[in-house]
Formats: sequence, C-alpha cells, structure tokens
Amino acid sequence: LGMFGFSIFQLGVATGKDLQTVLLCRFFGGLFGASPLAIVAAVFSDMFDNKTRGLAITVFSMTVFSGPLLAPFIGGFIIDSYLGWRWTEYLVAIMGFVSFGLDLLFLEETYPPVVLIQKASELRRRTLNWGIHAKQEEIEVDFRELLSKNFSRPLRILFTEPIVLLLSIYMSFIYGLLYLFLTAYPIVFQQIHGFSPGIGGLPYFGMIIGELIAGLAIAFTQPAYNRKLEANNNIPIPEWRLPFVIYGGISFAGGLFWFGWSGYRADVHWIVPTLSGILTGFGLLAIFLQALNYIVDAYLLFAASAIAANTFLRSLAGAGFPLFSQYMFNALGVNWAGTLLGCVAVVLVPIPIIFYKYGARIRTKSKFAPTPPKPAAAENVSSNEY
Repeated sequence: LGMFGFSIFQLGVATGKDLQTVLLCRFFGGLFGASPLAIVAAVFSDMFDNKTRGLAITVFSMTVFSGPLLAPFIGGFIIDSYLGWRWTEYLVAIMGFVSFGLDLLFLEETYPPVVLIQKASELRRRTLNWGIHAKQEEIEVDFRELLSKNFSRPLRILFTEPIVLLLSIYMSFIYGLLYLFLTAYPIVFQQIHGFSPGIGGLPYFGMIIGELIAGLAIAFTQPAYNRKLEANNNIPIPEWRLPFVIYGGISFAGGLFWFGWSGYRADVHWIVPTLSGILTGFGLLAIFLQALNYIVDAYLLFAASAIAANTFLRSLAGAGFPLFSQYMFNALGVNWAGTLLGCVAVVLVPIPIIFYKYGARIRTKSKFAPTPPKPAAAENVSSNEY
C-alpha cells in the first residue's frame, strides 16, 4: 500500500501544472513512502536472527544512504538533456511501481501473531475444525489501544528513554547533514568550481566510496561478532555495536572540517573537497548503521516503536536542514559553516562512548528494554573489543 501510494503521487508531481499540486503530491508521496522506513527494523527483527540481522541492516543502510547521493548527478544529467525535470519524477514513479510489483509477488507477512492467524485459518480450511484459532484472534482490536501503540508509545519511548533520545538526536544530525550536502556540494562544485549540474553531482562518489568502506568493514567484523555471540549463549550485548559508532563519529567530524576548509576557494583543486567525502561517508554509514543495530538489540520487543520514534525525529531533520542550509552557507561561507557543523559533530561524539560504558546500567532502569538475563555479561562489555 505504501509503495503504491508513493508511486501514484510521484506521477502527480511529474504532471503537476502549478506549485500547489507539486507540494501536495510531495507531501502525500512522503506520507506513503515513509512506511518502509518506519517498519524495516521490525521486519528485519522478524526475518533474521542475531547472527545475520546486522549484515541485513548493513545492506539496507548502504542503499538508503547511497540513493540520495546517486540522485543528484543522475537528475543533473536528466535536466541537462531534452527530457527535462519532469522525468526525474517519472523515473522515481517507475522505480516505485517496480518495487510495488516485487513486494506484491515476493513479500510475505513477517509479524509472528499475524503469521499464526494465517496458519490457523489454513488449518481450519484443511481440517474443517472451526475451533482451531490463534491466540491473537482472541484479542479484540481497540481503537484507543491501537492509537496508544502506534502513536503515543513511540513518543513515550523517545522522550523517556535516554538511549533512544540521545542516539536519535545524533542520527538526526547526520541524517539532516546527508540532505544538507545536497545544498553544500552544488555551492562548492557548481558555484565555486563552475561545474554543470550533471558533472557537479559526480563528487558525491567520494561519500559513496566512504559508505562502501564502512559497510565492508562492518561486514568483515561480522564473524568476530558471531563468535562473541556464540560464547555468550547467543544473547546479544547491544554495546558490542558501538565501537564503529565511535570511530564513525571521529571520522565524520574530521570530514566536515576537511570539506569546509578545502571547498571555499576555487584555487584549491576540486579533488581535495571530493576526497573529504570518504571520511564523511564512512562516518555517516558507520554511525547510522550501528546505532540502528544498537537500538534494535536494546529494545527487541519494542524495536518497531523505538525505530518509529527515531525515524520521526530524523525525518524532521532531513526535511528541515535543507531549508536553512543555503542561508547558512551564504552567510558564513563554506569554511565557517563547515567548521560550525564539525564542532557540533565533535560535541556529539561522546554519546556512543557514554553508552558503551554505561549502556547496560541504563537499560536495567528502562521500562521498555529487556533486562539482561546475565548481569555478569553486561559488566564484561567494556573488555570486549572488535
């Protein structure tokens, strides 16, 4: 349903004849298109066990972050061609309908209570024993409870769980910067270096390479993670995910300073700010990916609500950052705007460090995070390293 609605409204954007139509269709396209982002962590939690879930989220995150960086140069070449800007929306709509078709054919329900209801229905049909039913069928759907679970619970988790709140702020910042770069890179490479929209989008490949390095590095550490998991009776310790968040935070801040002080002058070769994207791309994916894994591991049963809260906050950042980025870069210049963002990134670096040391203790006081069955396992987290 989400992919179908998203694709329909992209066609509305492509054929819109005035600004009002474009804005309304963009709004409803975003409303429908947000559903995969809101439930993906819960789906992966249902589909994959502790050993393989991290790798699955790695592949997912690489596509999520590579898409916005591949789009500018593709869109730039489309706009420069005879096709015009409307084909940037037609292309998105076509990809949306293809995804809708694949979902319709291959995507199956993963939520365990619903799967059991379907199995009970199949058994009733085969055996003609109408007394067979799933436990979930005994529960009456209450509208107020539905609102509580889907709206108030994510907000309660967001504002009462320090782990979710602080990591969501951190992830919102880097997610907002992902879209802020869509404004910053054109300023550096089109306005300062004089590239065309298509050519000016190619420097994003620096960030894409950085993300690829981060994804491969995390994938290569998966066997070591699995060995620790087996040694701990297949009980995941969420803090095992955090070293890469710490490394990524340092890399991300360094990349911002590098980009700011190498991209504000035309006499600095364009490859220098382009290469800064390797650090920012590495940090972007490492922070987002492992912080997402950490939240899923920490709030297993309530992972969907925790990720919904996280998605809510970072989506606001993703929508809001581009609104002020142009004014910020024009007022401060590329160098000081990059410095300001780098300083904020440095301030946020201690967040994963604090949770790496004290996360287990914080989770014991949580109403939503499951209590570790072995307190000793949580105490030994700090001695376990990648």
